[in-house]
Amino acid sequence: MTRAVFWHARRDLRVEARAPQALRPGEVRLQVALCGICGSDLHEYAMGPLAIPTEAPHALSGVKAPLVIGHEFCGTVREVGAEVQGLARGDRVAVEPEYRCGRCAACARGDYHLCDQWGFAGLMGHGGMAEEAILPAYMLHKLPDAVTFEDAALLEPAAVAQHAINRAGSVKGARCAVIGAGPIGLLLVQLLKLAGAAEITATDLSAPRRDMALSLGADHATSPAQSPLPEGAFDLAFEAVGVQAALDEALRATRKGGSVILAGLFTAPATLDLFDMVNREVSLITTLGYRDVFPALIEMIAEGRFHPSRIVTRTVPMERVVPDGFAPLLSSPAEFKILVDPGLSLEGDLA
Repeated sequence: MTRAVFWHARRDLRVEARAPQALRPGEVRLQVALCGICGSDLHEYAMGPLAIPTEAPHALSGVKAPLVIGHEFCGTVREVGAEVQGLARGDRVAVEPEYRCGRCAACARGDYHLCDQWGFAGLMGHGGMAEEAILPAYMLHKLPDAVTFEDAALLEPAAVAQHAINRAGSVKGARCAVIGAGPIGLLLVQLLKLAGAAEITATDLSAPRRDMALSLGADHATSPAQSPLPEGAFDLAFEAVGVQAALDEALRATRKGGSVILAGLFTAPATLDLFDMVNREVSLITTLGYRDVFPALIEMIAEGRFHPSRIVTRTVPMERVVPDGFAPLLSSPAEFKILVDPGLSLEGDLA
């Protein structure tokens, strides 16, 4: 039997044992090393179901709730199924958890993140908050020895940030605003710095998050409540919160002819002043997941240029995932990223 964190319903996560499943052709069994708690996981726990299928199984995963959550994970290959090439037992890997059919028009043109049957392991299928995970081999990227599991566990949110930067176009020499210094915003700061942004200003209501943004390379960090961003001052504004106030701040701070890039997850409708946007010719760029960014990010980490694990607050055992993981992330802005270690043992009276 193996243990995993199952999402059953809103505010209902359970650590449960399940029998190991046999591999199908094209699948790999992974011993999970670490799994991050994502903002999407927090939304599903506090507000869901949003993306988790509850009525019918997802077309590619064949799974509906209750399902194993967690899509920011890495580990070691323990078994490979028939038809799997390029992977072997003992390989250390990161997981790019997007499902793809390989047959639709989007997949055919290389936009697998826009697959007609798009989804994520850990949201639309069993994920990585578990001792082991079974995944399609196409999701796995081998890790060089120089890449730690701590950094590899942050590759998925880093991919979200990098895809947003790619969607923005060239950022070299640009004045950039990052609205929201949560995990995605903090990773944006690091990656924008590496991409050659001329100036990076981060904004967040939380002082600890502003301080972290500065330590990661932001030139300025402000509070929107005390020091709103100067109007029309930025070439690019990355919205990394997913709320109306942050969107308004991003649009106001963007210069004529500039771009606002949406990297935050909006769970409620938002409004736009299209008259103003048209008159200033401001572009609004949306983003969904990522594609073709894991190899470059892995190389950046291996070369010592990028350290996404700098935003990790702490690592917790799987049995304490709600009180020591989800609860503090939902209540404290001083928590940035919490990792779950399925092999971490409880001690003392928690055992």
